[in-house]
Amino acid sequence: MSANVSAIGFFTRTRRAGRIDITDVLSWLWLIGGTLAVLVPVLWAGMSSLKPEAEITRFPPTLLPRAAVQVEVQGFDKPLSLWNVTADGETREMAMVRRIGLKAQMVDPQNPGTPVSVDTRTISPVQRLTVATENYTDPLTRFSFLTFLQNSVFVTFVATFLTLAVNALAAFALSKYRFRGDKAIFVLIISTMMIPLTVVMVPAYLVIVGVGLVDNLWGVIIPTVASPTGVFLLRQYMLTIPDELIEAARVDAASEFRIFWRIVLPLTAPALAVLAIFSVLWRWNDFLWPLIVLSSRENFTLQVGLNAFQGEFSVQWHYILAMTFLSLVPVTLVFLFLQRYITTGIAGTGMK
Repeated sequence: MSANVSAIGFFTRTRRAGRIDITDVLSWLWLIGGTLAVLVPVLWAGMSSLKPEAEITRFPPTLLPRAAVQVEVQGFDKPLSLWNVTADGETREMAMVRRIGLKAQMVDPQNPGTPVSVDTRTISPVQRLTVATENYTDPLTRFSFLTFLQNSVFVTFVATFLTLAVNALAAFALSKYRFRGDKAIFVLIISTMMIPLTVVMVPAYLVIVGVGLVDNLWGVIIPTVASPTGVFLLRQYMLTIPDELIEAARVDAASEFRIFWRIVLPLTAPALAVLAIFSVLWRWNDFLWPLIVLSSRENFTLQVGLNAFQGEFSVQWHYILAMTFLSLVPVTLVFLFLQRYITTGIAGTGMK
């Protein structure tokens, strides 16, 4: 109950008690507009993923998943779609045999006879709510979606673990040790953030070829482990840890690795959680680098595998939307689990 009261109090709070200011209105409009801008595309993709293939490209589009009603008509091998036909001020349901230009050949489904030519501008499809569950089941049973998902989970988990380990060690050295050139090394690491990915892509690929990691998941993982963003984030947060605490541990004969493992890492948990979220998003959504490195279908990650549903002459949007919406679930769960650390972690990087 108290949580609901606090939430209501937060949303109804104004700049001046008992009075609504123009800044309150602008803040509400900004927050509502931003929320809609984020949620509407996700909601639309989720609803479209439940539509039959023909309904996704229908114009004008509809929010709810609907499908044309089909009926079995005597004398026809395949089911025919049902349409509302308006003629002489009367509307009745008829089945479409074929459509040629602006004319459609229609028959009465109850008493089929000679097809009647009808103007297509006077007809509308008979539709009903239909959930196309095959959009989700077909990729799971007929295609290699589970293999793609397994590869993405492996790449994301291993790359995130190595990113946290490598960047935390580098940040610890740059924040808690004083040696000649430490500032220059830090500036050099940060300066690599200004180098476009396209500049280093070819040299990185040549290195991967040289070490024999082409068409290997480790070839996707290893080049992305060291991150200047991660080093900067963790170093700035570690600077907030008092040096006296580390000196006291050294007096107690604690080794440097023990200090790092038992003191620095637990205190850096909020920043590590933020970097973990960033790393999961980077690796899970990465498309270009896995596309370059991987060539075998059994090694494809999820994003590269979804590209297989796009052919030269057709795009299977119903499968792409369904699998894309399904792929949002893991990163959403990770974000919900770690989101409480985001504000603390980011705010702490600017303190010293």
